[in-house]
Amino acid sequence: MCIYIIKSIIVKLEEKQSRPIIELSTLLLSPLSTLPPLIIAIKFQAIITKTANPCFFSSMAETSTTTSFINGYSSIASLATDHLFTILLLLPMDSILSFAMTCKKFRYLATSDILWESVCRRDWGNTAVDALKSSFHDDEQRRLIPWIRLYKQVSRVDSVCCYKLAEPDPDLVLPVPRASHSLNFVSGCLVLFGGGYEGGRDLDDTWAVYIGNNSQNMLKWQKIQTGTPSGRFGHTCVVIENYLVLFGGINERGDRHSDTWLGQVSLHENLGISLSWQLLDVGSTSPPPRGAHAACCISSRKMVIHGGIGLNGVRLDDTWIIELSENRCYGTWHKIVSHPSPPARSGHSLTCISETQTILFGGRGLGYEVLNDIWVLHVTEGYSKWVQIFYELQNIPAGVSLPRVGHSATSIIGGRLLIHGGEDSLRHRKDDFWVLDISHISLEKMHPTRLNSKRMLANKWRRLTPEGYKPGCRSFHRACVDDSGRYLYVFGGMVDGLLQPAEPAGLRFDGELFLVELVLQL
Repeated sequence: MCIYIIKSIIVKLEEKQSRPIIELSTLLLSPLSTLPPLIIAIKFQAIITKTANPCFFSSMAETSTTTSFINGYSSIASLATDHLFTILLLLPMDSILSFAMTCKKFRYLATSDILWESVCRRDWGNTAVDALKSSFHDDEQRRLIPWIRLYKQVSRVDSVCCYKLAEPDPDLVLPVPRASHSLNFVSGCLVLFGGGYEGGRDLDDTWAVYIGNNSQNMLKWQKIQTGTPSGRFGHTCVVIENYLVLFGGINERGDRHSDTWLGQVSLHENLGISLSWQLLDVGSTSPPPRGAHAACCISSRKMVIHGGIGLNGVRLDDTWIIELSENRCYGTWHKIVSHPSPPARSGHSLTCISETQTILFGGRGLGYEVLNDIWVLHVTEGYSKWVQIFYELQNIPAGVSLPRVGHSATSIIGGRLLIHGGEDSLRHRKDDFWVLDISHISLEKMHPTRLNSKRMLANKWRRLTPEGYKPGCRSFHRACVDDSGRYLYVFGGMVDGLLQPAEPAGLRFDGELFLVELVLQL
């Protein structure tokens, strides 16, 4: 709707030859993020001081709430508030703040709480905003924190605080330590399934705990008797709306799976949490069996997978997408063919950054090398393409290694990736937290008609300072965020020591659940 309005404005401007407004529209639709804020403000101010043909504004006055004229002429300042509001919602944060520097009227509009709540909903999504609002203690606390302040805090978060969640009654049965399992946040619950543990054995158990909006509740795990899917580790499980979609994995005999399962969580006042799994009908076409691959959802009905370890231990480089039917009774797999595309790997991550874009990071390659490359998969109706994103590393402390495998990469509030843990080529495990800021990768530049084989990013990596509880170094753990995108839950993984591929005795599996909170200076 916003794009339609802007296009309509431009058409009318071209018809009426309203030069100052044309200049404004051109400025608004240009890549403002590449200009210094002060320069943008000066450009805005220069255009505002000019006048325009009143015929244009009279044609728009019928749908406007306010319109003013000065000496028979109309300036940019006479654009209706709702039109300015619509235009501002198309701009990045710095450009909106630059617009606010031009005059008192525009400052009032461009810093209003109504506008910035809309900006937050635009950039974070309604679910995250609603969850954040419900996390405040009361309405009064929420009113004391303007949305513009909250937005700025989220955009420059530089630390996290870790909490060791309070242990429940020691007499209760808890999930055994494990790695390469799945952990998802769905319907207000954490759901844990499968994984591998001591002796290379697989697990087939399902556990759930209700979190709701209270991130630090006393947790009480509930074991759910489902009987399916069969035991496995190295599988993937993603959330599509309120469903879980599980694919593949490896069992303790080394067999690879290629089955697809659909799970649904139900909450009962008396019975607690229940989870039903059903084998999804996918017809005759499905990806080859694999484990240690990566997956994520890319829309309300689609999931993408990439790579992994296939039959005979061969690492794979293929990309597949499954689309669920509207009634969720069956799904259709199809293979994505794109050149270039990410090389074969396992233990990497795939994270959705929009309904059309997925970001791939790291993993272990064919030569057992550990990778740190970034790829973006752009998917639109009838078109799919991989693009490698090249980046510069600046201000990285000496001795810090970015390449990793078995890490977690989770989309957090603000459209950024929070990367935690993993292990390097010597199998040293990590306990660090990094933010990969992909929020400023221009969607317009990533459009299929404008895609190049190379994109250079600078200053997109930022190491976060951890506070509070110090969890141990780990790899092949699992992590997921709640609906707000501010609270991350981490469970399990392999911990301690130096691992060599031929020395499995050094392994220790962890059964700890801890919380990671993005620190906002509110």
